Amino acid sequence: MSEQQSMIRAARVYLRVSTDEQDLARQEAIVTGARAAGFYVAAVYREKASGARPDRPELLRMVDDLQPGEVVIAEKIDRISRLPLPEAELLVATIRGKGARLAVPGIVDFSDLVADSSGVSRIVLEAVQNMLLRVALQTARDDYETRRERQREGIEIAKRAGRYTGRKPDLAHHRRIVALRDAGMSIARTAELAGCSIAQVKRVTALHRKKITAPDMHYESIDAGQ
Repeated sequence: MSEQQSMIRAARVYLRVSTDEQDLARQEAIVTGARAAGFYVAAVYREKASGARPDRPELLRMVDDLQPGEVVIAEKIDRISRLPLPEAELLVATIRGKGARLAVPGIVDFSDLVADSSGVSRIVLEAVQNMLLRVALQTARDDYETRRERQREGIEIAKRAGRYTGRKPDLAHHRRIVALRDAGMSIARTAELAGCSIAQVKRVTALHRKKITAPDMHYESIDAGQ
């Protein structure tokens, strides 16, 4: 057995669903599967947020925690990203820049082969790996855009039929703001990461503090000004 094979393989598992109503339970099997495959699971990151957002607190925490040689495990590539391709590639580059790599079903991982190769063979394997990853990231984004377009069409149909009642409060977005503030982000940095105004960050933060002392309060009133 080579020195590389005998080393402990450490993994960080990222689980994500898009809304609070969805359940992460199905993805929990990934943790068991990773351990069964011989990985030491350093941490599990559970997130309820859209993959089209770059400001996911648990994703940011995972990337910050990554150590050289670790593996990021997710159910599918769209659990990691539904971002536009340039942003998705930047995220992957950040993960790789930490000395880690992705292990996602549907993405052929040539890492071991690349490590044992040299010259033209190594260049070809790396190129194929990057091409497959690029295609998967673009497919994840295309699927997101298709879903959004169908949603817009459904809203237009509902409006014409007089059945559209308007947008519900984005409670997941409010919770992201609270999570970023709780993680020590400044108001300005939170606004930047959450893609909203400084004023909204202040409103959500203030209401959250009131909610702690008055649990019956809700976030709905914030959306009136958005």
